[in-house]
Amino acid sequence: MKKIGQILSDARTEKKYSYEKLEEITKIKSSFIQAIETENWLTLPAFPIVLGFVKSLASALDLDEKTTVAVLKRDYPPKSLSINPKPDVSSKQSWGPKLTFALGIGLVVVTILGYLAFQYANFISPPQIKVISPTDGQIVSGNSVLVFGTTDMDVKITVDNQPVLVDEDGKFSTNIGISPTTTEIVVKGVSRSGKETTIDRNIKVQLD
Repeated sequence: MKKIGQILSDARTEKKYSYEKLEEITKIKSSFIQAIETENWLTLPAFPIVLGFVKSLASALDLDEKTTVAVLKRDYPPKSLSINPKPDVSSKQSWGPKLTFALGIGLVVVTILGYLAFQYANFISPPQIKVISPTDGQIVSGNSVLVFGTTDMDVKITVDNQPVLVDEDGKFSTNIGISPTTTEIVVKGVSRSGKETTIDRNIKVQLD
């Protein structure tokens, strides 16, 4: 069973991305990417930030986000951490209101930072687009082809440079005119931050 680091490393290798290339795409430092691949958790930020990193990496490497996150949660935190084998009992603090308050504040700060990191990672990441139809290499007939798929509701979609409406569920569809010489359909999405994702679908037009 592959671990999260191996899954990300294999996907990066398959796409022939260097650490620097993946850093350029995701805006995540290459040292952090390498640390995640080697599962060197002690050199990484808090888990909520690592979670945001992994989601961005999954998007950039065309991995299923839910599956990738599930594997991360399975593998993190590390199973063993270095601890002092002879703790100084005299230095232990008794549990009290001040410690509870401090831990509560720390938890709130970590949660807020994790949320902001996640939102920022989503903001700077290229939009995710799934084109359901047409499939690559599909044979079509007639003078038009139905193009439909899903994305985020705030993504601007164009099909062959024609704007397409995205509904509140992130679904989009349109009929695009074709001719016997049409060989591809180009679907492009632009996020709020200006990041683009382009998907080409090769088609074969069959004359009636």
